Amino acid sequence: MIARKTAAAGLIGILIGGAAVALIGFQLGQGGADKQRIEAVVRDYVLANPEIIPQAMERLQAREAGKAVAANRAAFETPFAGAWAGAEDGDVVLVELFDYACGFCRKSNADIDRLLAEDPKLKVVWRELPVLGQDSANAAQASLAAAKQGKFRQFYNALFASGRPTPPNIAAALKASGVQPSPVSPDMRQELEKNYELARAVGANGTPTFIVGDKVFQGAVGYEALKQAIAEARSRA
Repeated sequence: MIARKTAAAGLIGILIGGAAVALIGFQLGQGGADKQRIEAVVRDYVLANPEIIPQAMERLQAREAGKAVAANRAAFETPFAGAWAGAEDGDVVLVELFDYACGFCRKSNADIDRLLAEDPKLKVVWRELPVLGQDSANAAQASLAAAKQGKFRQFYNALFASGRPTPPNIAAALKASGVQPSPVSPDMRQELEKNYELARAVGANGTPTFIVGDKVFQGAVGYEALKQAIAEARSRA
């Protein structure tokens, strides 16, 4: 809450600052001659229309997230072993940060399957982001083992179909997908640490988080939103 208030205060300062002053001064034809009066106009407008603050914050956050994606694109779009589907050299990559205990991730699976079925040029990369407790962490470790054994999708589908990632359900999904249980290896540990860092970089505070092009979507945003983002990313390629 304190961080949000600080950000809002900073944003108000930006709105009242040099860029806004210069713009309004130009529009009034007064240059910098009446800076205090122009600042007052901007301040009064912001206070009279406080709804622009969250809108501006959202745009600012989206812009900063887009910069973080661009700076870390290879890290986001390069899958861990076999944790991907679709076109190996797809012209657009959809990345999902997910948690097996996340009901919204389960809800989004049908949207991802539909996009893959309809779009032969799309590549989907899944990144483990266990944030919902020990069962999530256990499931992520088993999932990374499945990815290393080339059976990620089989395990992924089996575990999501079973419901919560409890130890019995994880064991059953491993067996159903033919994955041999394995201890956590250094590369698996590094993958999870990297995913947490990537999530922080784009301001992701939960799952699912989707990344398409330079856009970041948090939550089960649905098929249409993802399809539109894919089309926009493709048009800019």
